Amino acid sequence: MMVEAGPDEKIYPAAKVAAIVDALAAEGVSATDALKGIDISKSDLSSPATRVSLNQVIECYDNAARLSRDPCFAFHAGLKVHVSTYGMYGFAFLSGMDFHKTMQFAVKYHQLATPLAEISFKEEGQRAVWTIAPIAHPRVDAPMYKFLVELQFGIHLSLLRDVMGSSFAARELAVTYSPPDQAQTYPAVFSCEVHFERPENEFVFDASWLDRAPELGNEITYSAVVKLCDTLMDELELRVGTAGKVREILLVNLMRPTSFDTIAGRLHTTTRTLRRKLDEENTSFRKLVDELRMHVAIKYLRETDLTVEEIAYSLGFSDAAAFRRAFRRWTNRGPLEFRDLPGGEVRRAIRPR
Repeated sequence: MMVEAGPDEKIYPAAKVAAIVDALAAEGVSATDALKGIDISKSDLSSPATRVSLNQVIECYDNAARLSRDPCFAFHAGLKVHVSTYGMYGFAFLSGMDFHKTMQFAVKYHQLATPLAEISFKEEGQRAVWTIAPIAHPRVDAPMYKFLVELQFGIHLSLLRDVMGSSFAARELAVTYSPPDQAQTYPAVFSCEVHFERPENEFVFDASWLDRAPELGNEITYSAVVKLCDTLMDELELRVGTAGKVREILLVNLMRPTSFDTIAGRLHTTTRTLRRKLDEENTSFRKLVDELRMHVAIKYLRETDLTVEEIAYSLGFSDAAAFRRAFRRWTNRGPLEFRDLPGGEVRRAIRPR
C-alpha cells in the first residue's frame, strides 16, 4: 500500500510541521523563524485543509536542527507527538484489539503519517523490533539522518505509551551512526542503552507488551476506523503525480466538462507532454475523468439523498440516462441498485470496467 509521491507534492497533513513549530516555541523560537523557507504561515498549520510536501517537512526539520539549543531536540520533539496528531490513523492504534495486529497496521498504513522513514516490525522471541530507515533524499545528509532516526524513536516511544500505558519503555536502541559528542548522556535521555555503529536503526522492546489486553480496544470502532484509513489511502493516491494535478482541476470543474487542451494550459505544458506524463503513470485523461466521476457519484449515492437526475447534472452528464449507462459500465450495477448495496460489497465494485 505504498503511494509513490514526489518530494514536492503537497499531499500530506501539516501535523509533523506543527509539532516541530510547537517544540521550538517552547525554546522561544518564533513560528516565523521555524517556518522560514517553507511558504506556509502559522495559521495554515491549524487548518485541516493545509497540505505539505516532504521537502517542506525536511526544510522545517533543518530549521529546527539549526535553531534549537537542545542536542537531543529531535527525540524530545518526537515525545510530544501523540496518537491524536495522526487523526484516524492514530485513533486506530487506540481502538485495536490485539497489539500484535496493531503493529502490523502501523506498518501497512504508515503512508498516512507523512513518512520520512521506512519502518518495519518483527518479533524475535522475547524481543519486539521496529526497524527505521530514513528516506533516500538529497537533503538527508548525516546530521539530518540522525535527526530523523531520533525523531522517530521519540514518536515511537510516545505512541506506544499512549497505546500500552505510561509505564511502557524501550529495552534498547541501536543506530547506524557513530557516537556523537553527547553520547554519554544518551542512556539517561533515552531511558535505555543506545548502541552505535550497528547495521540498522532499531527500537527494541520486550515482546511481552504485545500480549497485554488493550484497555481502549473496541472491535466495532477499530473496524470502522480501518475502513476510514482505507479511504484516506485512496484519497492520498488520488493527489499524487501529474494525474493528481489533473484530478484537482477536474474536481472543481465537474459540472463543466473540461477539455484536455484546457487542462494542459492550466498546467503550463503541451498536450503532447501531458499525454506522455499520464502514460508514464499508466493512466489517461479519459480514465481520470471516469474514475473521478465514479468516486464522486458513489459518494453522492452512499452519503446523500440526491436523486439520480441531480447527481447526473452535478457530474456534467447530458441527462440521467447517460449517467446510468456510464455508472453501469463502471460498476456493472445501476445507481439505485448500488445505493442499496451492503457496505462490504461496495469496495469490490468501485473499479472502472
